[in-house]
Amino acid sequence: MPHRDSQWPPSRVVVAPSLLAADFSRLGEEAAAVEAAGADWLHLDVMDGHFVPNISFGPLVLKALRRQVSIPFDVHLMISPADPYVPAFAEAGADHIIVHAEAGPHLHRTLQLVRSLGKRAGVALNPGTPASAVAHVLDVADLVLVMTVNPGFGGQAFIERQLAKVAEVRAMIAGRPVAVEVDGGISPETAPRAVAAGAGVLVAGTAVFAAKDYRMAMDGMRGTA
Repeated sequence: MPHRDSQWPPSRVVVAPSLLAADFSRLGEEAAAVEAAGADWLHLDVMDGHFVPNISFGPLVLKALRRQVSIPFDVHLMISPADPYVPAFAEAGADHIIVHAEAGPHLHRTLQLVRSLGKRAGVALNPGTPASAVAHVLDVADLVLVMTVNPGFGGQAFIERQLAKVAEVRAMIAGRPVAVEVDGGISPETAPRAVAAGAGVLVAGTAVFAAKDYRMAMDGMRGTA
């Protein structure tokens, strides 16, 4: 099956609204609304109450949402272990499956599993995890997600020092077809700094879903408002 995002890595700045900040009583409507407003991807934070201190949603919610929208699903597994659940999220409609470098002992194997299911494989790095954690898996990864907050809660303040890590990851990629993504505290104010450091994908929750105009909020992050 062809990828929904055939051009990889993306050639322009991508905005991926995080559904964690949406109205949970209207998830389908909210997902459709951001797609209509020009969202490039939909970011879905899967939390297990173990790896992070919150519980969000699972494959059944993804499967239901997949019938509502056609943009790529950027699925961020904040769970440990991740491997037993990867096939279920792939089957539910994920396009990208991102696992944490900290969540299990066999990161290379996990990324191979994701790719074997025809999905793009991503690695997420918590603020306290160095960029070097991905150095030896970049050849089996499609994207690296640098967390600019500690995972588990929406609406947190952007951690400025993570921009140096974004730049370090960008340099390590060295021409490979790997996208660099940032998640946490992204807004029209912080987005330009993240892009300048080397990020090409901006995950934004509160800055989109709390805005009166979703399109204007996303255009502001792309610098096209």
